[in-house]
Parts: sequence; C-alpha cells; structure tokens
Amino acid sequence: MNYNPAEYKYASRRNVLYGYNGMVATSQPLAAQAGLEILKKGGNAVDAAIATAACLTVVEPTSNGLGSDAFAIVWFNNKLHGLNASGYSPYSISIEKLKERGFTEIPRYGIIPIMVPGAPAAWIELSEKFGKLSLKEVLQPAINYAKNGFPVSVTVKKAWDNAFKIYKQENKEEFKYWFDTFTKNGNTPKFGELFKLPHHAETLESIGKTNGHSYYKGHIADKIDSFIKKYNGYLSKEDLEDYKPEWVEPISINYRGYDVYEIPPNGQGLVALMALNILKNIEFTNKDNSDTYHKQIEAMKLSFVDGQKYITDIRHMKIDVAQLLSDDYGIEKSKSIKDKALSFDESDPNSGGTVYLCTADGEGNMVSFIQSNYNGFGSGIVIPETGIALQNRLHNFNYDNQHNNCLMPHKKTYHTIIPGFLMKDRKAVGPFGVMGAFMQPQGHVQVVSNLIDFHMNPQEAIDAPRWQWIKGMSVEVEQDVPMNVVNELINRGHDIKIQQNESPFGRGQMILRTEEGTLCGGTEKRADGHIAAW
Repeated sequence: MNYNPAEYKYASRRNVLYGYNGMVATSQPLAAQAGLEILKKGGNAVDAAIATAACLTVVEPTSNGLGSDAFAIVWFNNKLHGLNASGYSPYSISIEKLKERGFTEIPRYGIIPIMVPGAPAAWIELSEKFGKLSLKEVLQPAINYAKNGFPVSVTVKKAWDNAFKIYKQENKEEFKYWFDTFTKNGNTPKFGELFKLPHHAETLESIGKTNGHSYYKGHIADKIDSFIKKYNGYLSKEDLEDYKPEWVEPISINYRGYDVYEIPPNGQGLVALMALNILKNIEFTNKDNSDTYHKQIEAMKLSFVDGQKYITDIRHMKIDVAQLLSDDYGIEKSKSIKDKALSFDESDPNSGGTVYLCTADGEGNMVSFIQSNYNGFGSGIVIPETGIALQNRLHNFNYDNQHNNCLMPHKKTYHTIIPGFLMKDRKAVGPFGVMGAFMQPQGHVQVVSNLIDFHMNPQEAIDAPRWQWIKGMSVEVEQDVPMNVVNELINRGHDIKIQQNESPFGRGQMILRTEEGTLCGGTEKRADGHIAAW
C-alpha cells in the first residue's frame, strides 16, 4: 500500500476516555503506555509520571531530552506539592563576557545558551519523595525503547525534519554530534521507521543505577564539562554538582469557584493566573462569539505585559506575586478592556519544544508534569556517546542589564513551561497543561474557560479552536474559528491571521476525577496524543 501517514482528508473525533485504577495522558502513545505499565507493576502516579517523562525523551526527542528542564505539581496524600526543576545559568557567564566576544544578542543555538539541565534531577527528587518503585525499575521502559528501537510517529517525524534543517545551517563542528546521534546515514528517520538511541539507553541506565550521581557529579558530568570547555562554552561540572531542584508552594486564584494552581515564578504560570483573575470579573455567555475572543485576548495582553516586565528568578523579582494576583489588580485591569483592541509590543511566541503529561492512580494521587528543551531538540548540542541533547533555555534571558530578567551568573530565567492543576473545595479535580512556548498561559486560560465557563468535557475543551496573541495587534487563530468571529475581531482592530499550521497552538492533556471517583481524560488532536487507562 502506498499511503501518506501525515495526510488526513476527513475530520476525526476523539471521545473522552474513562478509567479507574489509573490513567496516563501525553503526546506520544508509547510513552503513555510506559506509564501505564509502571502503574500495573504496582507503581503510583508519581512513578508513572517519571516513567512517561523518561520515555518521552526517547520517543519524542524533538521536544525534550536528557538535557531538559522540568516542573511538576503533585497531588499526593491529599496535599498539593510544587517542584521547580529549572536550571541555573552557569556561574561563569555574564552579559559583559558575551559582549567581549562580539555577541550582540544571546545566541539561540550552539554552545552558549546552555543552562544546567533539571529534568533528570526532577525524576530523582520525585522518586525519592513519593515513589513506590525504584528509579531503576521506573526508567526501564524508556531504556528498552532506546536500546531496542521505537517506531517514529507522525508529529515527531515532522519536527525532526525541521530540526535537521535548522542545525544543518549552523555548519559548526560542535553540531556534528547531533547528526551522529539523531540521523541514520545522514537522513532523518521515515514515518514509522524503527530508530535506536543506544547511548541514550546507557545514560538512562547509569542514572537509574547511581540515582543520578553519575549525571550531576560523576563520569557523565565530566563528559559534559569537557565537551563544553572544548568549544568555549560556560556550563561546567561545578554548575552540575551544585544543582538541586526546589520544592515550592503552588500559587493560585479562584475562578468561579475553582482554584487554578500554577508553579510560582520563574515560571510564566503567573501570566495565566493574572489573565483569569481579570476575566473572572467578566461574564461570558457564548464561546463562539467575538466578544468572548476579544476580551480573552485583551486580558492576555494585559497579563503578558506585566509578566514579561516582572517574571524572572524569584530571588530577583521586584514585585510581590500576591500584588499581581490581588482582586484589586484583576478588577482594575478588567476596566482597561474596551470594545477596540489595545496595542502592546511584548510577547515572542517562538515555536517551543516541550512535552506535557499527566497521571493519576487508584489511590487518588495525581501529577501534572512538563519538561522541555525549549526550541525543539534544544541547543543542537549533543554530548558524544551519551545521547544528551542539551536545552537552550539561556536564550530566554534579556540581554539588557537593566531588565528584571537580565542574564546574570547562577540565575534562573523567565521560564515558559508550566504545569496546571484544578481544585474545588480543597479537593483535587485534576491536572492539565498546554505546552508550546508563549502559547502556554494562553492555552491554560482557554482550556480553563472552556471547562468552567462553557461546561465542555475534557476532550472538547482541548479540541476547541484556539487563538494566540503574537504582539501588538497581531493575533493568530486556527482554521476552525468561525469566519463571522474572525471578521468581527478585525472590525475591533485585531490584525487576524488564520494559521494553517496547528503546531503553534500547543498540545494539551487533562485528567479529571469525576464525582463517582472514576477518571476522565482528554488528549491532544494536534499531536500524536494518547490516553492509557486502566
């Protein structure tokens, strides 16, 4: 048969899926099944989240890897916990040093924009605090796929081809190892082709056996240090040795009776909460009218402007989070929304490389987890014979010394990846997330509104057409936004572009616990989304 696995002539529909003993929702079927496998072996929701996250570094390397950052919100034993596993900038870097080397901005790719990877440390921390099974056992499904091969899925193949084009243009020796690791005979894999990552498997095995010691303090850290030094980068073994994820208290606002939780800065979950805090002062009656779209877009603009002004490493923030989430702030900002579009220039929704997953078990525990290399495979730098593709998160710093989020040594940057969580009356409703760079808070707002304002089920809330504010008056919308809405938004002053490519609008997942105690999940139609239920 001669068919194109990336072509679909007819609309398709997913139903919400139900489970009871456990559920895993993520953007890649093999990873979701890996999490379910761990649940069936006696692991809990945290074990399943780690297994899924590790597996995603293998089967969806186009969005995350062994050099990623991560964040998690964990509902465990009837208490909510937050984990910030984003990395720090290297001790040895500074704006002055980059300027001395002739850089007029922070490079997006290459050896410079690499920060301490936090994702492996997140797995270790979660396993030690909440896991039932050993880290070694939980990583085994990912190790098996890396060692024995995995069939490349449709969305992953498209992103792989895009990364190939980007790194090919760099034409520097240090990018060679990306091609050695992620191409076969100089080519990216075909749809459905079995692809192996043997060095990736070895690194996962080492992390499992040493509980991460080899990665942050041992022979893998030595390899990273040596390679970065060879090509005049800044990340060092000292940076890796000094790294530890932080347990944090999630922040929240109440939106029409539901508590919406996010991780506090340096993450941009604060932007989503600020927007919802504005929108709770506005009544919505119909999802598919221009007034709803207009007011949500305007609230998002107002929130982004303040978010990008203030959000950075929380130790360097010049305003208290509580001020930005106060009822007075929300009321005042809501009064700023007029019938016509306002113009702001902040925001830069570059295509991101991120995976989101959520898990739940039969004991009531739930996890909202996100990890990312920032742009696709990240920096394009792969440490030889390790499979470690390092993120390029340092590019997210501001290059102006006067800006809150300016680059400094040993500092966390404004971070785009955000896990979300819903509660009501102090009880867990469930985890949710929408990945995709600066689309993420915009996706969170739209999905939460779909659920609460318009009473959509989890699948419908994720499927609903999305919009994305770009900057100024520029807004992109998906093709299935009604044309009358598009035309009315143009009349209100928005510069609307109907985007044919659905990837910039993020990829979402959600698991909600029903009043009956069962689990109800929705997954992303814009990806290879999958729910594994038990």
